[in-house]
Amino acid sequence: MTVSIRPIAPDDYVAVESIENAADQLLIDRLSPESWEPAPSGLSRASKPGFVLVAEEPEAGTIVGFVHVLEVDGIAHLEQISVLPQDGRRGYGRRLVEAAMDEARRRGYEQLTLRTYADVPWNAPFYARAGFVETAPTTDFHKYLVEVEERLGLARYGRRVQMTAALR
Repeated sequence: MTVSIRPIAPDDYVAVESIENAADQLLIDRLSPESWEPAPSGLSRASKPGFVLVAEEPEAGTIVGFVHVLEVDGIAHLEQISVLPQDGRRGYGRRLVEAAMDEARRRGYEQLTLRTYADVPWNAPFYARAGFVETAPTTDFHKYLVEVEERLGLARYGRRVQMTAALR
């Protein structure tokens, strides 16, 4: 089945939240955290500076995944990507990452950053195959993200890394 990538629309907000909660369950099952915050609403994601793109199966008219890129302090940062677990391993995540890179490039960015778990197969290894490399957090924004992760204790579940893709 084909998939089309397009900007989020208000009718997609509920689906985006639902997709993230379903995809997060895979991480919850792997990491076994004591608690896990539910996904923010689609409206919340769409109202932040940046953009949200959705992957839609046109024949079925269903949203199967999304990518959210924040634009902060001149930085394009891939904040979240989620695909329905039952639709995983079909190339939708890769298509979403490529679309996010294309849109960030179109908006004038030379790189796209993200933070993720180094050793979760569908995290850092996936992004490495898409052209991301490990980088050090040097901007105030990226250092703030590290502080948030430390405050939340995310490192107890595995090594956290920043990754960057050149968009030239």
